[in-house]
Amino acid sequence: MIDTSRTSLRAGHGLHDLLKTPSVEIPARVGLRRAVLEAASELTNGSNENGESTQPKASSSKTPSINAKVTDYLVGSQLDEALASGQDIVVFWPFAEGDISDWTQAEALWKHVLFSQLQLRRVLMESPVLLSIQAGLSRDAHERLCQIFFERFNVAGFAILERPMAQFYAAIAGNDLSGVVVDIGQDYTDITPILDGFIVQRARESLPYGISHCERYLAYLLRSSPGVMNALFPPSGEPITPEAQESTLVELAHHIWQEGLVKVLAEGEAADIEEEGITDIAAVLVAGKEKAVIESGMKKRQNAKATAAEQARAREIEAMDLVTVEFRGLSLTLGKERHRFCEPLFDPTLLTNIPGAYKDTMMPLASAVGHAVSKVEVDNRQYVWQGLLVTGDITNKIKGLGTALQARLQPFILSAADQANDVQPRSIRVIKVPDYFAEYRDKGDGLASFLGLSIVAKLVFTDSSGKNFVSKADYVESGPKVILDMSPALL
Repeated sequence: MIDTSRTSLRAGHGLHDLLKTPSVEIPARVGLRRAVLEAASELTNGSNENGESTQPKASSSKTPSINAKVTDYLVGSQLDEALASGQDIVVFWPFAEGDISDWTQAEALWKHVLFSQLQLRRVLMESPVLLSIQAGLSRDAHERLCQIFFERFNVAGFAILERPMAQFYAAIAGNDLSGVVVDIGQDYTDITPILDGFIVQRARESLPYGISHCERYLAYLLRSSPGVMNALFPPSGEPITPEAQESTLVELAHHIWQEGLVKVLAEGEAADIEEEGITDIAAVLVAGKEKAVIESGMKKRQNAKATAAEQARAREIEAMDLVTVEFRGLSLTLGKERHRFCEPLFDPTLLTNIPGAYKDTMMPLASAVGHAVSKVEVDNRQYVWQGLLVTGDITNKIKGLGTALQARLQPFILSAADQANDVQPRSIRVIKVPDYFAEYRDKGDGLASFLGLSIVAKLVFTDSSGKNFVSKADYVESGPKVILDMSPALL
């Protein structure tokens, strides 16, 4: 199974009774040494020369083709080591725009996963492959995928499943095959309505913001914290450029949510925190020391009860919601402002003060989901609202995003009982990966795509009819077009 998202590849080998998490995970990026690029490319002046690896700014489908070979590209640890050593490397993200912008780069990534990471052998390739890919690719693209995997990788069988369907299959309960998948990625958020097991292609939406915008927003908020700024950039220290400051703060913001220190705020709760402002650093230091003293005293007394004054002050400190995070050898104390991390998803206008972050086309997430569902036939919308799945890497660390979005979607639901009719949606149901998948329990819904892929692989490749995947014999007889009739993505 190979799960291909805009910014990462996850893979695993083998069908197990207990469905396992992916054994391979790499960024969906490739690198090309600039000397090789200049010799092999047809890039014109003004093309992308960004060698940065921190953000997935991909060569888009409009970028001129590069006449490089698969073996010219650096992938995985090779690329990581080359970038770490300061080599002049140009980085490309071939899936970042939701399509496949360069087929050679895509082939280099899949080849690395199959033969370097999973340790399969091309000559003795006995494993069929189920590939997940972004929704909406053309039939020509499906045929080309089929051709690459049979002719370049010598797979024993091949099938394609669109990622939103894989994500949805991981979370559905019973026979409910309608819903809407919200996939929050690094730079994009994809919204995909599903009706009776089929993607409603005309209703898909893609929003130009994601996790990276939330990180930049939190970094912007942290600039107003004297404690954080003085600790990271001491006034007596060496001068630092604004760009380096921004990079450090974004890295800190990334570290904060990866540590699970962020919660999703209820609607209106963010305004309360904004009125409080950034927690005063003096109060933070005093409260932090008092908290340690109180906890130490209570431990010493063990079973003895704390005094009323201690209990009252402990509750006051707890209300400040302080945490201490270790970052670059420093201990930083943060307050409630960290919980505003997800705000740009629900109100993108908050990004207007951040250079280059805001675009006029940005729509609040709740409005965009409502707009996508509104493109479904009116009498079917009530069924789509019964399967709201919020997924993406962010859901592995930040719980409650589905519930928070559900609350903000209430304007799209009938509220007056006297106006009820047979087609008006009356409720929204949030779904998630069930707890009975033991390997995925407590891991959030970010791995839903790989779990759904594993479930489908178990059904498809053990089906004696063989109608849901392409065998080598089928490919020899009919060629790449056979994928259009024999794949779970295109039934």
